[in-house]
Amino acid sequence: MAGHIPTTVEQAVGVLLGLLPQDEIDKISRMPEKDLLFLHFGLGIWIRNNFGLWTEGSPLLAATQQPSADDASMVIIRALWERLQEAAPKIH
Repeated sequence: MAGHIPTTVEQAVGVLLGLLPQDEIDKISRMPEKDLLFLHFGLGIWIRNNFGLWTEGSPLLAATQQPSADDASMVIIRALWERLQEAAPKIH
């Protein structure tokens, strides 16, 4: 990340995909959507603290269209999960 704070949800997802270890990415991709809330205190805290969501006037907070850093981090987590779902091999 080196000083770069993402300003869009898409950028935030890209940064996470570049930083998270593969085993964590695999774990998130296998989670049912209803279990994403369990990431609120681990990954969510990291996102809130490192992506500037507590900063007044945060462009990323505005991009999530959420009123709080807590809600914004969940938008980013859900977007990460959705990206992983799109990338997952489909078994019919």
